[in-house]
Amino acid sequence: MTHALKILGKASSINVRKVLWTCEELDVPYEREDWGSGYASTHTPEFLRLNPNAQVPVIIDDAGVLWESNTICRYLAGKHQNTELLPHEPVARARVEQWMDWQATELNPSWSYAFTALVRKDPEFQDEHRIAVGIRGWNQKMAILEHQLATTKAYVAGAHFTLADIVVGLSVNRWLMTPMERPDFPAIDEYFQRLAQRPGFLKHGCNGLA
Repeated sequence: MTHALKILGKASSINVRKVLWTCEELDVPYEREDWGSGYASTHTPEFLRLNPNAQVPVIIDDAGVLWESNTICRYLAGKHQNTELLPHEPVARARVEQWMDWQATELNPSWSYAFTALVRKDPEFQDEHRIAVGIRGWNQKMAILEHQLATTKAYVAGAHFTLADIVVGLSVNRWLMTPMERPDFPAIDEYFQRLAQRPGFLKHGCNGLA
């Protein structure tokens, strides 16, 4: 059976898993092809015609080609008119997108060095001082999330599950699975347990992959 949506990217990629989890929440069928490290190269002319950044995920559907994981998640929610994941009302939507952008522009860079050193074991990322600085910076960003969740007592953007929880929830999973010292953040712990009630998170987030 051929599905209207094709997802290019390996299932172990945290950014690909954002899209897979979104599809699970929307009950959208798809085909997925393995691209990325260990699989088909994203640096081939074939792939670069789709995404000149040589990154996964990329989606292809009847509207064409799209890349950037958070944008893809927004697009899918909008295409399928799901206003629970991505509200239509401007303020509510902006609050969701604020935390999605924070995940991409603030939280993601904070873990880069420490995660690459401690989980991927890259020999070029083994400077002890930089690892310590990276862990400290990562935990500082997670403290921002802890404060937000202690305020909402539910989900990242408020009382209801949204796209913000898909992208941030995967980041929380990565933080918890990285072998390092972490502060005691009870609101994040409770949040993680709420996410673990969702089949999409169990399949694509809390699945043993960082």
